[in-house]
Amino acid sequence: MLSTLRHLLRLSRIGLVLARHGALFPLEQLRSQHPAAGFVGQAARRLMRRDLADMRDGIRLATALTALGPSFVKLGQVLSIRADLIGEDVARDLARLQDRLPPFPAADARRIIEAEFEQPVDSLFSRFDDVPVAAASIAQVHFAETTDGREVAVKILRPGVEEALATDLALFGWIARWLERLLPGSRRLKPVEVVRTLAEVVAIETDLRMEASAGQELRENFAGDDGFMVPEIDWMRTSARVMTLERVVGVRADDTTALDAAGLDGRTIMANAARFFFLQVFRDGFFHGDMHPGNLFILPDGRIAVIDFGIMGRLDRQTRLYLAEMLRSFLARDYVAVAEVHFAAGFVPENQSRPLFAQAARSIGEPILGKPQNEISIGRLLAQLFQVTATFQMETQPQLLLLQKTMVQAEGMARLLDPGANMWVLAEPLVREWMIANLGPRARAESAAREAAAFLRRLPVALDRLEKLTDPERAWPVKARGGRTAAALGGALCVALLWLILG
Repeated sequence: MLSTLRHLLRLSRIGLVLARHGALFPLEQLRSQHPAAGFVGQAARRLMRRDLADMRDGIRLATALTALGPSFVKLGQVLSIRADLIGEDVARDLARLQDRLPPFPAADARRIIEAEFEQPVDSLFSRFDDVPVAAASIAQVHFAETTDGREVAVKILRPGVEEALATDLALFGWIARWLERLLPGSRRLKPVEVVRTLAEVVAIETDLRMEASAGQELRENFAGDDGFMVPEIDWMRTSARVMTLERVVGVRADDTTALDAAGLDGRTIMANAARFFFLQVFRDGFFHGDMHPGNLFILPDGRIAVIDFGIMGRLDRQTRLYLAEMLRSFLARDYVAVAEVHFAAGFVPENQSRPLFAQAARSIGEPILGKPQNEISIGRLLAQLFQVTATFQMETQPQLLLLQKTMVQAEGMARLLDPGANMWVLAEPLVREWMIANLGPRARAESAAREAAAFLRRLPVALDRLEKLTDPERAWPVKARGGRTAAALGGALCVALLWLILG
């Protein structure tokens, strides 16, 4: 009861902030299904500040979330990949949400470092810059030099941020559960899963060892690749609340003036970026989930360097195969194949109409694919595809939503670097090679061999289970004639069960 009262009080304060910013507009959209919600949304507009009246809904929402603090900024970033939930225009505005806060004192930063490593800052760093180079809702970054002479960046969590985020996450979970109870139609949009995704992001961002581990994995995936640079993690100076990594010195990917001045060719960089994106998604199934220009730098030798590994995405091999087939079918304008892929992947329930889904896919694909080559946006195509999910009872695929957001960011950066080119055309040879390697006869034979090997690994366990079940002394302790009869019946039953066990 006390927990519910605390949540209600906190919710009332949040509601007031949202109303003052004109950010309760989603309630008005529920008017047809829930008149009371529409009435509350309309009434809230009367509380909106006049200076915000001319702003777009998404910008007002982003402003309100910033005012509410770190947890809400993170919520906005997660919602920015849910165009199916909030609409494409609002999602685009939330994607621009700036995660910036005034820095906390350098004395606190030094205190945290000393507490984490139980030694003075001077024993770890010969120089530590007290003025941070970046300050966000969860952490801030200082440049430093290690005692062995290496230039590094040191990321430090804000004091007390873990407790504040835990409190807000408990509130978000409470709201999501009530939403699913009171509005059954919202279950398809998985509000509880959205909060769970947010909790996973926060768990990584508030344990910097997890972020460091993600960065290390990405670095290993591109070891020996001359086109990319992932900074090295200094594990001896990394803990749950402090992460130290190699300092990146380069030009922001969107600073075209500086790139031109440095003699760096935009088209070459864009082709490299397309390859970088493709290899992450299809080759590795592990990709950077926040590829905005602030996280991408171009080094003097033209290599692409990436930082900030708090939001990373994963795709299993089967999902990558489905995704490749879907993209190939869209680009070939084979909308029947697009529909078949969605049904085969289980993204669309079997009780839906394949011809109607193919028709919907055509209505999305033709306006986009009919544009000049340099204007084709696969990210936008996926975003519109996700918008038709309600019509076909298609469940949300969180991993694909993050991928779609990353695609849009990558395409936006590519257009800045070379407005006349298309990253998908440049990556097409890689796509074709990967498709042959993973969908051709040899790949199918290798897949069948893996399945056979897995079958053989399970076989001894299954046979052992069968032996135990058919042993009259162990399975059915029945004596005389009844024991043999039960064993025989059990053996017949277990032969049938064996297929289930092995399958």
